[in-house]
Amino acid sequence: MAARVGLSTASVSLVLRGVSGPSERTRQRVLKAAADLGYQVDRTASTLASRRSRLLGVMVDVHRPFHAELVEHLHTAAEAVGYDLVLSTLTRTRDEQTAVETLLAFRSEALILLGPTMPADALAALDNKAPVIAVGRRIADAALDVVRTADDDGVGQIIDHLVGLGHRSITYVDGGKGVIATDRRRGYRTAMRRHGLDDHVRVLHGDHTEAAGERAARKLLDGERLPTAIVTYNDQSAIGVLAALARAGVSVPGQVSVVGYDDDTLSRLSCFNLTTVSQSAREQAQHAVTAAVERLDQDRTEPREVVLTPRLVLRGTTAEPA
Repeated sequence: MAARVGLSTASVSLVLRGVSGPSERTRQRVLKAAADLGYQVDRTASTLASRRSRLLGVMVDVHRPFHAELVEHLHTAAEAVGYDLVLSTLTRTRDEQTAVETLLAFRSEALILLGPTMPADALAALDNKAPVIAVGRRIADAALDVVRTADDDGVGQIIDHLVGLGHRSITYVDGGKGVIATDRRRGYRTAMRRHGLDDHVRVLHGDHTEAAGERAARKLLDGERLPTAIVTYNDQSAIGVLAALARAGVSVPGQVSVVGYDDDTLSRLSCFNLTTVSQSAREQAQHAVTAAVERLDQDRTEPREVVLTPRLVLRGTTAEPA
């Protein structure tokens, strides 16, 4: 290519690597020649030569729609500052340790972990290998960067909304083990007590899946009397609840109000039109990428926690009790 445009290989290399120096005219000549030849930069060779990959490793659970939305916003934020993403997935047969090892093997400079469940000390040890940004999870006395929303406050907003509509019998479908589930469960109990509804507190076993929501709803349907409102750990669980109630001929919100959490893409579909809580995926992604860049390029060493305020999103699955 250098011979084609009549320039030194060094000048052509500067243009293709986006390094300042060559004039705009020279830059355009090189880029046109590259396009004509169908040339593509060998990213692997470039990163080896520069000793920097400019890759941010992201651990994502393929079963969670909210994680997919976070990844989309992470891509946008990373590209804006000259970074790209490497994704490593969690599946039923692939755990967090495997996912993280893959990210490190691909020379990720920082790790953005979505909803990690590994112990805090393990995350802190991992931060010694590469800067870690934990997204969505509270970590007490964190020795690493955290970006999250106040989950207990989010569930509290749901209870305030339902009580304001006149509900008292409000059941919560739990999210299982883990810090995020614990915080949301605590938010439910605290808000119910705040409204003097201690006698109406009821927590059903669940997890983050639609199947868990269906099981919880069937248990309620088998009981003597349905609650007037059901709050779930996340939107997936809420969709399971809606499906079970629909099959049983129970109208929502006519007979029972249902509220989820996350404001994922499914909750916005007209067939669900789910009242839920937004975790501000775009803001969380932006803060996570900013934290990574500050650690990598701006020499920040002190850990930082960013706590965003969740927002209640009112749609069509809540109303005054019948």
